[in-house]
Amino acid sequence: MKKLTILIIATLSIVLSCKNDTATSKEQFKSFTELLPVRYQKLKEYPLDSLAFPRSVTLSNNTIKKVPSKDWTSGFFAGNLWQIYELTGDEAYKNKAKEWTKFIEKEKFNNRTHDMGFKVFCSFGNGLKHENNEDYKNIIVESAKTLSTRFNEKIGSIRSWDFNRDIWQFPVIIDNMMNLELLFEATKISGDSTFHKLAVTHANTTLKNHFRADNSCYHVVDYDTITGQPRLKVTHQGFNDESSWARGQAWAIYGYTMAYRYTNSLQYLERAKLTAQFYLNHENLPEDNIPYWDFEDPAIPNAPRDVSAGTIVASALVELYKYTKNDIYLNYSRSVVESLKSEKYILDETVSAPFILDHSTGNWPKKDEIDEPIVYGDYYFLETMLRLKALEDKTP
Repeated sequence: MKKLTILIIATLSIVLSCKNDTATSKEQFKSFTELLPVRYQKLKEYPLDSLAFPRSVTLSNNTIKKVPSKDWTSGFFAGNLWQIYELTGDEAYKNKAKEWTKFIEKEKFNNRTHDMGFKVFCSFGNGLKHENNEDYKNIIVESAKTLSTRFNEKIGSIRSWDFNRDIWQFPVIIDNMMNLELLFEATKISGDSTFHKLAVTHANTTLKNHFRADNSCYHVVDYDTITGQPRLKVTHQGFNDESSWARGQAWAIYGYTMAYRYTNSLQYLERAKLTAQFYLNHENLPEDNIPYWDFEDPAIPNAPRDVSAGTIVASALVELYKYTKNDIYLNYSRSVVESLKSEKYILDETVSAPFILDHSTGNWPKKDEIDEPIVYGDYYFLETMLRLKALEDKTP
């Protein structure tokens, strides 16, 4: 409980007053958003190009990493524009979001990837919040059909990756929990319960096999295609097979909180709470609550941070707070927002790249996108802001 006590004390002076002081929390939201219009503008100014979705940027030479729609991160940029529109009410962001969203439609037939939720739901799903668009609905359902082709009944999971076939038979990564939202929504749109049932089966299999006794999670579980049982539990992006990759823990917390939203399954709620407890209580969680990329990196405190992991957890814990009314979750989310308010994390106005936050870490083992602005860090930051704002708007 030591780390939990430290967390409460560290956030008390900044955010605990928000629990009983609506004016304070609304003022916090306003003061933060006043720092962001310049960064938002950079996203709006980025030129349309169906082959150049901005994924990250190397600040030393201002080189933007641009990817096609098949990349797993492609949907986040359109999602960011949709969310900025929701935050600001500026129609220019909505119009730009619609243009970028259209570029992703062809992915609805791409059965070579499990990342359909990241690509399609972060773009078309966000668009559907603002437009009752039948095309958007049809694209989401078609994408769910495509994703379903990767499901293996013997194993009870959706296959994640197709590479490393000489090593893995049927790899499933914890990130794949995030793609279940697309399936749940496809059932709501179409009335076809098949998608919902498939998502539940995948969530149950992951619940059974991905978690350690301390409530942290493995990154990759590889299944035997004959027996359907786990044969390897390893990492692909963490420090080592038994370490706690921060973004993996974030996907788990978010994924099971989201799964509870659609199912009311108490085992999912308990899993989200237990993994959140592991994360929040970890002795290597920094005082500003922006995690190192892996909790077991021996280079800590000189290891890279991962803002994206922090924002994913922050967004998830706003929702988890709604179901539990546990102030610890809300305090963490608000403290992350407060930390990101500093110029240490927000990109300077002179940086022309279409990103908001610095210091995310993509793939440390491959030394790829280390300590850089990454598009999904911005996405879950914006989502956190919207979720916090929604809470405050409901407070009299």
